Amino acid sequence: MTAVIPPRLATAPLTPVTTTLRAMFGTDDLPGLTPGLLVTDEYGWSPATTLVDGTRLPELLAAAAHRWGGTPHACAALAWKSYSYWAALPVVLGWASARRVPLLDPADVLIHFEDHRPLVTLGLRQSTTVAVLPSDPLALAPPPEVRVVADDAELLDLLRASLLDAHLHPLVRAIRTEVRIGTRTLLGSVASGIAHGILRAADALPGSAVESVDTLLGTLGVRDLVDLVPGPSGQPTVQRRTCCQAFTLPKPKYCQGCCVRP
Repeated sequence: MTAVIPPRLATAPLTPVTTTLRAMFGTDDLPGLTPGLLVTDEYGWSPATTLVDGTRLPELLAAAAHRWGGTPHACAALAWKSYSYWAALPVVLGWASARRVPLLDPADVLIHFEDHRPLVTLGLRQSTTVAVLPSDPLALAPPPEVRVVADDAELLDLLRASLLDAHLHPLVRAIRTEVRIGTRTLLGSVASGIAHGILRAADALPGSAVESVDTLLGTLGVRDLVDLVPGPSGQPTVQRRTCCQAFTLPKPKYCQGCCVRP
């Protein structure tokens, strides 16, 4: 299904994303993303390549250890859960809300550790490319940061190539050089985060949220890591098949839909 973009959302490439985020959380002040997504002054920010190449990865892992006080692999899993959720959210909401996909090359994703509410705050460079369909109003006279693709299939291919192949997979490899933790465990958090994000935003999105979750997880090859099951009121909820390790903390936590039961 191709989303219909209202004229009021057509002027700026990421407006559908920021609008959906505001509908989800009721505010632009989020504990993991800079307001408006785009970083206007890059002073104090570093590209996410500094996590992928290992330069600032120990800083992220140390912050997680300080916050949770668990084993190195549990703290790394929770740091990853937080990072991958906020990194993926603008991408999947952009696709689900308006078929606009910011391409998250690590060089275009900026991070800082100054806000101590989250482990890390993410933002996007103003030059970040946003992929759109030919039917998008931006395709009529695309600005430099807009890339027009042929169809839905190419858009999903680009989503996977930028989010997973160029960004999350290399970061998984970097984390696994620091701590012993399985790739499946880490990707389970990606699948869970995407499913939770789409379901939470369901009222602000066109079409079926369940179908969007299925398409996105299939595109990323992580469909087998979560199930959508009926919740208490019959609404779909996320059931994980892997664990984020929060139950191993000194003060154990059990996430909704955890595969480990207390």
